[in-house]
Amino acid sequence: MGFDGGGRDVLVFAPGLRERSPLARAAWWRGLLPDAPRSGDRVHYYGGPLYADTVLDDLGVGLLEPADTWLTSLPRELLNRAARLCSLAEAWGLDKRAFVKPPTSKAFVARVYDDGSDLLASTAHLSPETLVQVAQVVEFAAEYRLFLLGGRIHASSRYLTWGRLDPGWLEGSPHEGRVHDFVATLGRLAGDSLPSAVVLDVGLHGPADDPERHVSVVEANMAWFSQPYHADLDRVLDVVLRAAGPLSAVSERDRPFVRQPVKVADG
Repeated sequence: MGFDGGGRDVLVFAPGLRERSPLARAAWWRGLLPDAPRSGDRVHYYGGPLYADTVLDDLGVGLLEPADTWLTSLPRELLNRAARLCSLAEAWGLDKRAFVKPPTSKAFVARVYDDGSDLLASTAHLSPETLVQVAQVVEFAAEYRLFLLGGRIHASSRYLTWGRLDPGWLEGSPHEGRVHDFVATLGRLAGDSLPSAVVLDVGLHGPADDPERHVSVVEANMAWFSQPYHADLDRVLDVVLRAAGPLSAVSERDRPFVRQPVKVADG
């Protein structure tokens, strides 16, 4: 069956996610949730990368995602902390606390690990050659999830306050202006390094006497597998549809950001 023709726009969820995701409500209102896509439909996707890799070719979907090296390639003024990309084997040798995450996959939980042995307990099943991001531990006073479309904030939500889940608004908050200014600065310094539809997490942090001194990048993620929190679901959907739509509709600018399916070897 061939998709990506002159038919309907449809949104396919990974198994079980359609029933749980709040994004399904916005998709339902737009008429994007048929029982199954038909030949000629323009298919979009929302769900995890592991399932996506099994169906990308069949669905004809182009998934946009930041490069594994993106965070560690940023200018220091956008990070305001040390960060590097290394192998798991190297990270297993850590002798102090660090924030460790897989760059774009969900192979293990991204969090602060006490040391390399703590990390090993959660990642021993993975290849030692697996690339990971290792960042200096900082305490964020507040963290915001920004759904970017064309380099601008299209939808947003606070998701953490002092490390605790605390969904809320960016709009009308004391941080709104600074966050928008920061995104504009990121656009000038590194705008071409992100796809046109992506999720950017930013946070406020600083020394004890000025804990909101810096606005910094926390990480960037694929829009097609990011929790909306309090963000406007209809506007989040706009970003998801751009980030995970027909491969043939991906612009030349976004072609370098299209996910290549990870092939699992038979064994």
